[in-house]
Amino acid sequence: MTKLEHLYGYCGQSPWLDNLTRAYLRDGTLARMVANGIRGVTANPSIFARSISGSHDYDDQFAALMAAGKSVDEAYWELVISDASQALDVLRPVFDGGDCIDGFVSVEVSPELAHDAPGTIAAARWLRRRIDQPNLLVKIPATAEGVTAVETLTAEGCSINVTLLFSLTRYAEIIESYLSGLEKFTANGGDPSTVSSVASFFVSRVDTEVDQRLEALGTDEALALRGQAAVAQAKLAYRLFTEQFSSRRWHRLAVLGADIQRPLWASTSTKNPKDRDTRYVEELIGPDTVTTLPEATIAAFEDHGKMARTVDSGVPEAAELMQRLAAVGIDMTAVGCTLEDNGIASFDKAYHEVLANLAASPLVAGQTREKGSRDVSRRRSRTRRS
Repeated sequence: MTKLEHLYGYCGQSPWLDNLTRAYLRDGTLARMVANGIRGVTANPSIFARSISGSHDYDDQFAALMAAGKSVDEAYWELVISDASQALDVLRPVFDGGDCIDGFVSVEVSPELAHDAPGTIAAARWLRRRIDQPNLLVKIPATAEGVTAVETLTAEGCSINVTLLFSLTRYAEIIESYLSGLEKFTANGGDPSTVSSVASFFVSRVDTEVDQRLEALGTDEALALRGQAAVAQAKLAYRLFTEQFSSRRWHRLAVLGADIQRPLWASTSTKNPKDRDTRYVEELIGPDTVTTLPEATIAAFEDHGKMARTVDSGVPEAAELMQRLAAVGIDMTAVGCTLEDNGIASFDKAYHEVLANLAASPLVAGQTREKGSRDVSRRRSRTRRS
């Protein structure tokens, strides 16, 4: 048994791969990882940008799309949908064989829509139509506008991965949007057992931002708190999760067949070279959670990862740490807002860079020249006829 299998079988935590490439689909790497315990896949604009721009695996399909008259933006989404659809097929046995708990693949709406609730809702509906598979999770950023979109889409029966969660304040809003959406869905006769959701709470990026602020303060009290905020906040998020999904309100939905919205630990690779490379996995193990892992973290965890239930240990100490951070001037809600803005900006940059790279392709230039030649020929033909 691999440690990933142990993580799920004995600890109740689902390990998902935080990557998706066409090469993994073609050479069977993803299928082998699933056989070794991976139970889902997450992707984002940065991941797709690296995959598309970093290989020639997409050239033939892109050429065909250009020849068919697609725009660069349309072609990009066709490439994404093709990869996602194949990954969904690979994960479908996990979905079908595990009471629909896992086996999901997440595809994010355009980062351009992060502050556009109607646009996000429309994009999510379009993705659901184009990728008509039950194990698709539409990924939506947890902006203020995203909160609105999550409630509306959940009320329509859409399964959602809420991403870029960085603060307890916003997490509480996301839980409320999920519960409210389910209540509306069931009130309209919907079957809540067909709706799934995860809330992606980012971890290591929190320590990076908080530590920078603590070092800027420079006091002994501040410096003594470095490297602790991310895990502490995640443990408090898990406490909030267990409270909200054991309430009477939740039980009214659960008896109708609704599934909990599991916390998902994202950004689990360490950014500080002084840290143990598996700490953000080891310190947040517990039931009814998901952990997303890049390949290097999977390898490290299989090699020397420690296995124990940790996500609900030391919670009083985590709450005390939050108080100490506040006492030295660290506002965790403000930290969350900064990281949210940075995350959206990073995804938006990656999205526009991959579009620019595709637009610069000789295939696009060739199609443009060919179209120009056809236009000139038509104009000459009209001139001769006149």
